[in-house]
Amino acid sequence: MPADPFDWSSKRVIVTGGAGFLGSQICRRLRERGLPESHIFVPRRKDFDLTEKTDCARLYRTAFGPHKADVVIHLAAEVGGIGANLANPGRYFYANMAMALHLIEQARLDGLDGRGGKFVQTGTICAYPKFTPVPFREEELWNGYPEETNAPYGVAKKAAWQMLDAYKLQYGMKGVYVLPVNLYGPNDNFHLESSHVIPALIRKCVEAKDRGDSKIVCWGTGSASREFLYVDDAAEGILRAAEVMDEPTPINLGASFEIKIKDLVELIVMLTGFKGVIEWDSTKPDGQPRRCLDTSLAKSLLGWQAQVGFEEGLRRTIGWFSDHRHDADARV
Repeated sequence: MPADPFDWSSKRVIVTGGAGFLGSQICRRLRERGLPESHIFVPRRKDFDLTEKTDCARLYRTAFGPHKADVVIHLAAEVGGIGANLANPGRYFYANMAMALHLIEQARLDGLDGRGGKFVQTGTICAYPKFTPVPFREEELWNGYPEETNAPYGVAKKAAWQMLDAYKLQYGMKGVYVLPVNLYGPNDNFHLESSHVIPALIRKCVEAKDRGDSKIVCWGTGSASREFLYVDDAAEGILRAAEVMDEPTPINLGASFEIKIKDLVELIVMLTGFKGVIEWDSTKPDGQPRRCLDTSLAKSLLGWQAQVGFEEGLRRTIGWFSDHRHDADARV
C-alpha cells in the first residue's frame, strides 16, 4: 500500500462508462477529490467503439491532447439481467472481452506502465463458481465454473483480471481489480429488456400499481438469494482501490448481507404501495442459488465498507424512478 496519500488533483483520468449509472458517481467523486473537469475524459459510444482496437488507440492519443492519461478506470460493459444474458451470450462475451483486451494493451503501448499509471478494472461476481461457499471469498474464484446463464460475461471479466496480472508481471503495469456485487440506486437502467432485478421489480410494481393490476408475475421461485450494494458506496470503494492498490489483487465490494428474491419482491411491493398478488413463474431460471460476499479484504486493504442501509437505498431508488419514468426506456 502506498505510504503517501494519492493526489487526484494532478492526475488525468479516463473513465469508460463515465456517463452511466456507476460512472457518473465516480466522476462526481473525482471532482469532489479536487480533480478538474478538464482532467476527466469520458469516451462516448458515438465517438469511440471500445470493442475496436483502432478506436481504443485513438482514445489514448486524443483524450488529453498532448498529455497522457495517468489513470484509466474501465467501467464500460455490455450486461443485463438473466433474460438479457440468455439472449446475448456471444455478444456479452465478445464485447466485454474485446474492450478489456484492447484498452489494457493500448494503455501499455501508450506508456501507462512506464510513467507509473494505473489501470482500474471492474470485475463481476458473475465470475464466481456457481456453488461458491457463502460468503464468497476472493480465493474461491477459480474453484469451479460460473452459473450458466451469465458465464460468458463472467468469464470475460475474469480474463481481464488475468490480463492485468500478466501485464504486472511482464511489464510492471499497475493494475487494480475490484468485484462489485449487484448494484442499485438512482439513475439505474430501468429498461424492460435489459434491467437488473431491483430496477426491473421497481418498474413492474410502480406500473402495475398505476394500472390497477391485480397481480405481478416474477421469474423463478424466489428461493435464490442476492446481495446488493448502493451505487454511491460502490463508487467510493472503486476509488479507494485506485488510490491504495498497485497490483490486481481481486477485492470484493459488497454490503455483507443477502436477501432472498422472494423477500426482496415483498419489500419492494410494500415500499411502492402495490396491493396486488405476487405470482411466480417457476419455468423461468433463478440464476445462481446464493450470492453474498466476504468483504473483509476491502475493509483491511482499503479501509472501506458500505454505508447506505438497504431499505433507505431502495426508498431513494424508487423515488428517483417515480420522478424520471418518462425516459425509463431510453436509459440503457
